Amino acid sequence: MASVVVATPNDIKQRLMDGNKRYVADIEDLDSSKELRIKVVAGQQPFAIILSCADSRVVPEMIFDCNIGELFVIRVAGNIANKCSIASIEYAVAHLGCKLIFVLGHQSCGAVTAAVNNNGKDNGSTNLNHLCSHIEEAVKTSSKSACIDDVVKLNAIINANNLIKNSNIIQNNVKNKNLEICAGYYSLSNGHVDIFSNTNQDGLM
Repeated sequence: MASVVVATPNDIKQRLMDGNKRYVADIEDLDSSKELRIKVVAGQQPFAIILSCADSRVVPEMIFDCNIGELFVIRVAGNIANKCSIASIEYAVAHLGCKLIFVLGHQSCGAVTAAVNNNGKDNGSTNLNHLCSHIEEAVKTSSKSACIDDVVKLNAIINANNLIKNSNIIQNNVKNKNLEICAGYYSLSNGHVDIFSNTNQDGLM
């Protein structure tokens, strides 16, 4: 894969979208060489942060045709912005200099489906209840006629906003134009990623 210089959030988004086009076209060119593995031992310089679902079908490095060391990926069911995922992202922003956070929802998300079906009810697992509580706002805000994938997209936007609301590090970097956050949707059916929301001048979606 040719080396790509990325300097701005727009450059980074373009790099991700170009990689997704290669993935969809089945012309990925990932480098798994020993030389690359040795190169990243000394340190990491990822150019983007991806907050995605833990779903085994959603693998950001493949979806965006990126090599090891290029993406800082946090995977948690429902791509939720909880304290642990926020702390991980803060590290990548403050210490690795990442300029883009991509919150990636996906088609037929099981966590969102569970939150919709339970609608705030106790589902027998305190851990799952806690997870679903992070998705409840998207469920309650969505119309009754909304399909699961509509709730998935809204959930991505809400959790992107929660990154800003619940982290001074992220909030300050967004306000100072050092960081941008976008929300997107990955289609399991065709492999396409669509970006449908970006932080505005006020730092919110």
